[in-house]
Amino acid sequence: MNINPTHPWNLTPKEAIELQKSLRENVRFVKLRKEPKLIAGCDISYNKRSTTIYAGIVVLSYPDLTIVEEATAVTETSFPYIPGLLSFRESPAVLKALEKLRQKPDVLVVDGHGYAHPRRFGIAGHLGLLLDIPTIGCAKSVLTGTYKEPEKEKGATSPLIDKEETIGMAVHTRRNVRPVFVSAGHRITVEEAVNIILQSTTKYRLPEPTRRAHILVNSIRLK
Repeated sequence: MNINPTHPWNLTPKEAIELQKSLRENVRFVKLRKEPKLIAGCDISYNKRSTTIYAGIVVLSYPDLTIVEEATAVTETSFPYIPGLLSFRESPAVLKALEKLRQKPDVLVVDGHGYAHPRRFGIAGHLGLLLDIPTIGCAKSVLTGTYKEPEKEKGATSPLIDKEETIGMAVHTRRNVRPVFVSAGHRITVEEAVNIILQSTTKYRLPEPTRRAHILVNSIRLK
């Protein structure tokens, strides 16, 4: 998979914040142009005190969720661990892994946030903009905003609200489990994002793309 040229990554936190504010103006939330056939998940693993970053990508056929392709990468970073700026620590490793794919996915699901971010530009939005593909943020915890607990049934949702704006959705992917937090990254609507997450969830809390990527990345980290 070819990756378009990116901006420099050796930024200070202040420079990274200003870049987020600038890049977010280019993010678009529009309906998918076609039904996805390939859906990828990415996950990152590292120790907060380490400079080594492990990335894993798993591509699945959609909607049957059969693994088509996998790729991994290990990189070094100098960017510190700062919530809200994790894209600058994690994205270079994800991009290295994506470069190894033979096929370009139609949708990328990221274990992180998209619009549900203090500056409305989480890692899902960042990667979506750099790759120019539809991206979804599916996070295990809230970075910003509040929500009312949805009903405990699969498919139940409630808005994630920040400053009176809906920035994502709390989504129950299984009965009687904690919700995941879904937001649009780029070139997709939040409604489509929620639907894809629910369609790609089986018997686990996490959707298969990021669940499989999590397994893959930990397998290389623990070697």
